[in-house]
Amino acid sequence: MFISVLELFKIGIGPSSSHTLGPMVAANDFIKRINNLKITDLNLKKYFIRCTLKGSLAFTGKGHSTDQAVALGLHGHLPGSLTDRDVADTVKQIWQSTHICIDKHLSISFNPDNDIIFDKGAPLLEHPNGMVFELIGHDNRTIYSETYFSIGGGFINTLAEISQLQAPLKMQSSSSYKYPFDSANSMLQMAKESHFSIAQMKQVNELEDLTQSVLFEGMNRIWQSMQICLEKGLKSEGKLPGGLGVSRRAKDLYQSLKNNPVNANINDWLCAYAMAVNEENAAGNMVVTAPTNGAAGVIPAVLYYYMTHENGTQKQVLEFLLTASAIGGLIKHRSSISGAEVGCQGEVGSAAAMAAAGLCAVRGGTPQQVENAAEIALEHHLGMTCDPVNGLVQVPCIERNGFGAIKAYTAASLALRGSGVHFMPLDNCIAAMKQTGLEMSHKYKETSLGGLAVSITEC
Repeated sequence: MFISVLELFKIGIGPSSSHTLGPMVAANDFIKRINNLKITDLNLKKYFIRCTLKGSLAFTGKGHSTDQAVALGLHGHLPGSLTDRDVADTVKQIWQSTHICIDKHLSISFNPDNDIIFDKGAPLLEHPNGMVFELIGHDNRTIYSETYFSIGGGFINTLAEISQLQAPLKMQSSSSYKYPFDSANSMLQMAKESHFSIAQMKQVNELEDLTQSVLFEGMNRIWQSMQICLEKGLKSEGKLPGGLGVSRRAKDLYQSLKNNPVNANINDWLCAYAMAVNEENAAGNMVVTAPTNGAAGVIPAVLYYYMTHENGTQKQVLEFLLTASAIGGLIKHRSSISGAEVGCQGEVGSAAAMAAAGLCAVRGGTPQQVENAAEIALEHHLGMTCDPVNGLVQVPCIERNGFGAIKAYTAASLALRGSGVHFMPLDNCIAAMKQTGLEMSHKYKETSLGGLAVSITEC
């Protein structure tokens, strides 16, 4: 398996990688497929497009802006192209439209309020995040249809692809890469034989497909975007959208720490940084998927703390991101990073493991210590549910990222105090996470049907 650092970390918008970014990419792909059909029927204006959201997308799609994402994608937008736009204004214009322009001469009817269906019946068997797009003819006959699955982190598979894959994943074969590790065990063995660090092996693999300038520029852009998002969150105030009335807290927390740094500890700073990112995500603003939007604050918080408080270098940023992405790729390959599939252990747990590995590496950890750090962080997220209140990525998601960052920092520190020899291998921990997710009730996997999501007393 191989997944690039530039694919695992994606610049886009909030609030959800699986419920916003994935559906937008799927809708954009569907409209391109329609365009390629080259339909010549003179009654094309009587055709319309329908999207049926299934499973978790149906249950929490409203809170995660899935309907807006679908409409944006059908109108030709992609997550990366919206980072500098007023998304709310763009959505408003789309909701006032009744047609999608295919080209200069052709348009198809699409009314978001009527043509996006939240089907809360049985989910599709292949994955809990399913969506069916249809082109319906003037005689109410389906002219063309495609089924997509949003598998976490903004990645999508079609029905044909997901039925052919085991994970389900769409990744490059490892055969053409010099260090084709597909497990933590093989990663450590290759590091031992090559005398390379995990980041060095990952970089060699990346350079099979990319030039060094493209790779480094891409990672620098990822880090710059993380900083912009985090620092914007530290300056913003007010209530978050969605109806819960949740107020932003990162700015006040950050200011109190700056005003009284003597009484500030690592946990305080990490929470301020992580919450700043996830408040931006909850507001639908620019964020870096790391490895998901719901867990987007963990890695930036840990890396920002290291750079700001421990005088990290730009070279170490690259080492951090390469190491983190190697661990994230293993987790995605051997389990899942989708909250709808395995719960929040797959989102914040994965992000914490990645951050712990990255921090351990830049602080001089051996490959064995890095693997240990990732395992410690993931182990202490096992069983974590995904139960967002009102389907919004706010409660408990924002604070949860702060605690994920704290666990990541602690895991790296613990691993660095040891020799790298430890009882539970990372591969086994990833397997336990996958099995726990399989046995977890669907109520606790991003459907808002259990846990905190139903524990609110309405006055």
